[in-house]
Amino acid sequence: MMNAAIQTNFARLQIVKQKVLAALRKGENYELKTELNSEYKERRKEAVRRVIANMTVGKDVSGLFTDVLKNMHTDDLEIKKLIYLYLINYAKTQPDLVILAVNTFVKDAEDTNPLIRALAIRTMGCLHVQEVLDHLTDPLRKCLKDPSPYVRKTAVMCVAKVYNLSPAVAEENGFVEDVRKALSDANPMVISNAVTVLTEINEIAPGQNVWRLDKSSVPVLLVAINECVEWGQIAILEALADYTPQGEKEAESICERLLPRLQHANGSVVLTTVRLLLKYEKYVHRADLLSQFTKKMVPPLITLLSSEPEIQYVALRNINIILQRHPKMLSKEIRVFFCKYNDPIYVKYEKLDVLVRICSERNTEPLLNELKEYAREVDVDFVHRAIQAIGRLAIRYESSAEKAVKLLIELLQLKVNNVVQDVVVVLRDVFRRYPQRFADVVPTLCEHIDFVNEPDAKAALIWILGEYSEHISNISSLMGASLESFLEEEDEGVQLALVNSAVKFFLKNPKQGQALVLKALQTATEKCANPDVRDRAYIYWRLLSADPNAARSVALVEMPPVELESASLSPALLEELITELGSVASVLQKPARLFVYKKADKAGVPRDTDMESAAGAESGDSNVGVSGGGIDTSNEGEPELLISF
Repeated sequence: MMNAAIQTNFARLQIVKQKVLAALRKGENYELKTELNSEYKERRKEAVRRVIANMTVGKDVSGLFTDVLKNMHTDDLEIKKLIYLYLINYAKTQPDLVILAVNTFVKDAEDTNPLIRALAIRTMGCLHVQEVLDHLTDPLRKCLKDPSPYVRKTAVMCVAKVYNLSPAVAEENGFVEDVRKALSDANPMVISNAVTVLTEINEIAPGQNVWRLDKSSVPVLLVAINECVEWGQIAILEALADYTPQGEKEAESICERLLPRLQHANGSVVLTTVRLLLKYEKYVHRADLLSQFTKKMVPPLITLLSSEPEIQYVALRNINIILQRHPKMLSKEIRVFFCKYNDPIYVKYEKLDVLVRICSERNTEPLLNELKEYAREVDVDFVHRAIQAIGRLAIRYESSAEKAVKLLIELLQLKVNNVVQDVVVVLRDVFRRYPQRFADVVPTLCEHIDFVNEPDAKAALIWILGEYSEHISNISSLMGASLESFLEEEDEGVQLALVNSAVKFFLKNPKQGQALVLKALQTATEKCANPDVRDRAYIYWRLLSADPNAARSVALVEMPPVELESASLSPALLEELITELGSVASVLQKPARLFVYKKADKAGVPRDTDMESAAGAESGDSNVGVSGGGIDTSNEGEPELLISF
């Protein structure tokens, strides 16, 4: 009974609470309605501010539409801006009431204050209401020829919104032609906005060929870019990047005049300029000019690494692409990419990739010393990548192999669990690259066998035991101890490695290895549940019984030296990403057509296509590691993104 009474009282409290909240909400809107109709200007102004504040936090204030609308007839620019913001927000839900504000918009478009004229024309363009479009054409036509450049540049941007809503209206009223004429305007901001609008119209209607940059317009843009703000510069640079020069002289002239853009403080301007220079390289044939362009690109790219971590990350992802076109561009700047103690981990990963890419044979020693320090870090994944990088350098440069192996043995002796596992795997690949060259370190490696506990590391160490059994004095006891836990091993690779190594040991030393190989083959054939392991053991048993020489030719065959597989993008994908430097595509290292709806639809890529598999197909599956769990060169953990505009 008491529980029922408590539940009843709780339900009543909830009802009362809801009624009180509803009354408060109703009371707040009622209070705002009263304030909006006040005879005092300051009270109305404060009410408008409160309405916008409520709208911003998600409260529904659409019921105050007519009351807010009454306050449009004012000379106060702040109130006008707030009311216009309110109208833009509720235009789609209240299209019929927005018509009531059209006369005020038209009147404001002829105001003596250019700020109000621009504000009116901008707001009308942002309403996206078909009924307003008919009233927008005349004010827009006047504003496109307004004496104030601020109004003209705003009107030019409004044309893109009109075209998006109704291409026919924009064409019939000559707005698109007016924007083309704006490319010859005296004000650089008007020119940059005109370029932006024409580019956007081309994207909206790709088959219409509304505008194509021609030779006569290029000098105008090159003059205007020097006086534009950064976003105007980016718009002009992107238009020039899509332009095809008519000859080598024109390409050289454009590149030389845009070189000062590399010194801009904005990273996007710098990367877009680099994109243009890289694209124009195929039109310039003078070796001295190409070398000059490459040298000019280095300082601004280095400067970007002094920015915030997020900008550093974007810069490093773009540098990774640029280095695949010019591998030696930053080879003298290797110390700039050394990781700092306070770098975020995602920046450290990218720096590590760049360091390995730009390293040359003459600067491997300082890099190996640096990687040794990285391998002592706390972050397990970063340590893993650092040790892999040491292995990559050892495999790539024979002169550095001895130094790298020495460092790996020093790291092994730290007896840190994750370090031991990674070192053993990397040493296996180094031993395959240089057979029998580092046999003297195998006994030291065997001293740490008790610390090896991960499947990949176990398989690598057992392979080393079988391959270098003649250099290990206590090989019988080591192999015997490993066979004791044969059935406990869940990993197929470890079991196969044990069978292979036992056979190799027997073929190299039949007297000591006979009992060991018999035990290994019996265990694998009679007690192992894995069919692949059983089949391998049966094959070896029959070979050893029928023809030991045939078994020797199979088990002791000299394996080809391991080679680093390319971690570079395919040539076609690289060229596509070069044209998208400075964009999201260059950060993800996937073409924009794979994750931007408009470009995906245009390219015929289904929206439910698996992005990872698509990107893998594009790159030719080139981002793979060295032999089975060795040195990883994949970009594991890349984010997936799908953007719709």
